[in-house]
Amino acid sequence: MSEMRIPSVLTVKPSTAIRTDYKRFSELCHATDDPILVTNNGENDLVVMSHEAFCRREAWYRLQMKLAVADQQMAEGKMVDHDDVMERLEARINNG
Repeated sequence: MSEMRIPSVLTVKPSTAIRTDYKRFSELCHATDDPILVTNNGENDLVVMSHEAFCRREAWYRLQMKLAVADQQMAEGKMVDHDDVMERLEARINNG
């Protein structure tokens, strides 16, 4: 997975953009790789993004959550020695 980049300025499109030219709207979602705010009657309604961008973003958030847990465990002194980790991994591999 590539590094997380800073999103550009939020793109705003009216809901008619989806209804009148879905293909171009879809291409925009894939090209920007950022969420697109869809308005309805001038009011914020939906946020849309490509499936690929959504999956990358979700993976990034899951990683950040795991890193936060690891940081908390380190702060609490709940660390495991490298040799112990390797022994556990070998046991898991060898015991199926």
